[in-house]
Amino acid sequence: MTVIRVALPVPLRQHFDYLLPENSSVTVGCRVQVPFGQRQLIGIVWQIDPDSPFEHSQLKAVSHILEDAPVISGTLRLLLSFAADYYHHPLGEVLTAALPALLREGRQLRDYALTGYRLTAAGEAAQSSDFKRSAKQLALWQTLQTSPLAEDTLLQQHHRSTLKQLIDKGMIVAETLERQPYAYQGLAQTPLQLTVDQAIAVSAVQQAHGKFQPFLLEGVTGSGKTEVYLQCIAPLLARGEQVLLLLPEIGLTPQTLQRFVQRFNVPVLAWHSNLSDGERLSCWLQAASGSAAIVIGTRSALFLPFRQLSLIIIDEEHDLSLKQQDGFRYHARDLAIKRGSLEGCPVLLGSATPSLESLYNCQQKRYVHLALQHRATGQSLPPFELIDLKQQQLQFGLADSSIKQIRGQLARGKQVMLFLNRRGFAPALSCQDCGWLTECKRCSTFTTYHKHSRQLLCHHCGASRPIPRQCGSCGSARLAPVGQGTEQLEEHLQQLFADTPVTRLDRDSTRRKGALGELLKDINQAGPRLILGTQMLAKGHHFPFVTLVVIVDVDGALYSADFRAPEQLAQLLTQVAGRAGRGNDKGKVLLQTQHPEHALLQDIIQNGYAAFARSALLERQQTTLPPYQHLALFRAEALQSDLCQQWLQQVAELCQAYNGLQRLGPLLSPLERKAGKYRWQLHLYSHNRPLLHHALGHILPEITRWPLSRKVKWQLDVDALDLS
Repeated sequence: MTVIRVALPVPLRQHFDYLLPENSSVTVGCRVQVPFGQRQLIGIVWQIDPDSPFEHSQLKAVSHILEDAPVISGTLRLLLSFAADYYHHPLGEVLTAALPALLREGRQLRDYALTGYRLTAAGEAAQSSDFKRSAKQLALWQTLQTSPLAEDTLLQQHHRSTLKQLIDKGMIVAETLERQPYAYQGLAQTPLQLTVDQAIAVSAVQQAHGKFQPFLLEGVTGSGKTEVYLQCIAPLLARGEQVLLLLPEIGLTPQTLQRFVQRFNVPVLAWHSNLSDGERLSCWLQAASGSAAIVIGTRSALFLPFRQLSLIIIDEEHDLSLKQQDGFRYHARDLAIKRGSLEGCPVLLGSATPSLESLYNCQQKRYVHLALQHRATGQSLPPFELIDLKQQQLQFGLADSSIKQIRGQLARGKQVMLFLNRRGFAPALSCQDCGWLTECKRCSTFTTYHKHSRQLLCHHCGASRPIPRQCGSCGSARLAPVGQGTEQLEEHLQQLFADTPVTRLDRDSTRRKGALGELLKDINQAGPRLILGTQMLAKGHHFPFVTLVVIVDVDGALYSADFRAPEQLAQLLTQVAGRAGRGNDKGKVLLQTQHPEHALLQDIIQNGYAAFARSALLERQQTTLPPYQHLALFRAEALQSDLCQQWLQQVAELCQAYNGLQRLGPLLSPLERKAGKYRWQLHLYSHNRPLLHHALGHILPEITRWPLSRKVKWQLDVDALDLS
């Protein structure tokens, strides 16, 4: 009997050997159902006839072979194997993360075959006069005259009831169709005239067709990066090739999806977590067959199978959302570079505020740097004006000079955007007698007051409770909000500007399906309007009527312990400011702060993001921080703080054997307690990436054998971005 090695979705860093039933065959990459303890699991065949250390009598047999052809292709297996090794994550969990949920559950692919309809002999013999009483049946019969068509295609033009009527008459019959590669039908919209910088960028990417080459497209906000993407893609579609576009959060950038659909007469599919399991499997099947020309998706779209992938684009490549922050902690941007090398295709990274890692790779000549230095409309970038809050009277968190300029823009019929990166009504409730603050019982943080839902909500663990009637310390009933959130600012704006509509964009206001699209539709109508929101506003939106942006409070991010905080703040300020002046009118940005003299604010205002990033890179080099060193982060969580510290101390002692490995910690996480558990960290740094991974490869098997490892929840985060 044949032995096969199977990767299973379990948190164990090993494979498992099983016996293949007699007269059965499988190929590497197929799914099989196997017994695992008391359960039946779906695994991926990883090796056939391995050098197994077990006798056949010790091995269990495969329960069921789910398909003959592999569901994970050779190129994807190489990518996923690399990812499992690089991020030191169990291969079985990595492989199954690349499959749609229905395939992880063991559903048969044949159950999702493409259903089509064709004319029967009776249908072919019919005449148009046979349908005098039903114009709908006549139209369907005429549609099927040339060839069979897929059900979803027919239902775009005809009703299901009409299909059933012709089936009952014996004129059409259902059959299984093979999914065919898409047919290119030309452009649906005329491309825009490119600027010189845009034309150079498009030419460079097109010349790299058929070979691996990473590009960094650094373009100021409003410089037309999306148009560059569109014109890079057009010749690929004419050849019948496929394109993958990754976005940080596809739900926040519907305008991008709309532009692609309007430009190209080809199937453009979306891939994101809001789709149903059936919709995700349909997208997976269409990408694999080549019937999808363009897939626009979030980070997990990187693992979709493609018949002929010829270009990978990562928009807003600096965004932290591209890094998975739990489970399999991969970075989609970095793995996209690896996939491009395996597929032999160019990879285009785009951002107005590139990450320091990508700029470093340009300096090292690993990426080709492409620059768009001017806005496509010819408008200049909006100037900043610092509003010193120490010298101003405030109304609801807004300085008098800010309110005056807001009124001036609204009087001209323009739109004003206000940015406040705190949702809810207030960050906490406070007792007016003793100073007590509402805290989360499970986290070392305050609970946010949400007035509309009348709840106190922890934004870290999700715990909620009703608003207390009295102080938890002295019993006083005098409780009042402390600080300001978007709900409170919205309420105050409606008082200050009673005749102007206010649109709030944050996670609470867009929770309902379709709500974001409705809000964006309102914003894109001309006329005076106040737009208020959190960092959701910085996600690549095009607001043509916004002429003034007010950043209400920037001070909370100026003094963070995270070495990446200045970079992230500079990116956020630049992206938010870039929403102003994108139409025909000039824009302006007001930045309210108690610290107008702060070096970071002065650097961004005086020199712009590009100059800041180059100086920040020099600072990182002098302090030997990433990207000039490589970082791996161990996290430990437990109900008892000393267990975490003890476990991480053992890890630190184990690391002492590796010269060239620098340790920081164990130390408490900035958020010391979350969801009832204490949190500690250990940072490992090395100039030598292979040495770091060699050490981790030897440390991890040792760690898993410790009795203490069963008392703490621990994770390893390679190239960690979130240090909280």
